[in-house]
Amino acid sequence: MSLPHHTLSPSLFAPPKIPTPFSKTRPFHGATHRLQLKGSDGGGVVFSAKEELSDDEEKNMLDHLYTSQYHMSGILAISLGRVEEPNVDNITHVVFMRFQRKEDLAKFHVNASYLGVLKEHVKPHCYGLISLEYESEVEDDIMPIFRRGEEFNYGVECVFLISFFETASGHAVEDALATLQSLIIKFGSLIIQATQGQCFNLTDSEYTHAAVIRFPSFDAMEMFRGISDYKDMWRLKFQKVTRKALLIYFTVDPVGTELM
Repeated sequence: MSLPHHTLSPSLFAPPKIPTPFSKTRPFHGATHRLQLKGSDGGGVVFSAKEELSDDEEKNMLDHLYTSQYHMSGILAISLGRVEEPNVDNITHVVFMRFQRKEDLAKFHVNASYLGVLKEHVKPHCYGLISLEYESEVEDDIMPIFRRGEEFNYGVECVFLISFFETASGHAVEDALATLQSLIIKFGSLIIQATQGQCFNLTDSEYTHAAVIRFPSFDAMEMFRGISDYKDMWRLKFQKVTRKALLIYFTVDPVGTELM
């Protein structure tokens, strides 16, 4: 189910971003990522209805989503949270999942436990769902693959969604993504992990590419977005080939302990 369409406001063109593996000094491990965006309408009657979601109901919903990784195989890592700022697509929550293979993702779609969580704990409180799935590579080490360790327990998860013009040349798109990759590597000290890829199964969304960057803090994210190289990259490489873009983020805190 798609959310209501909106055009991108000029303020959101303040450099968004797309990531790639944050280090090239070690081998990389392939993975499939599912980015599931939970949306509530930002205005009118629907938004008023969703305001009835209490803190306890929201916590219960997020706990069930988070602990779903313990009831089904194939999920390597998961993070989720409430989006910090309003946005033109009225997205309020994000669930990020990492799978080892596409086959695991296909099984996940029909998993009875997950479908039960959606039916009982998510859809009653949710206006609509947008699913974006992409393949990328992560550092071939058990801690980054499973997103384990102290540095993954906290921070800011930044999600960048982008739709390129159909008329944009493949070279221009590749050049934009390569420029961002170079920037990610250059300023890797500000980033814990970054992945990006072209979306497949585009039935739910108009976005063609997705990226997820984990920052250690809000200050690190703002520092990265504020550097002149990043602003120049967006202005010179992305803006001319981008039809629509959205940058959202949420704070990462340990959740799900009650249901584990």
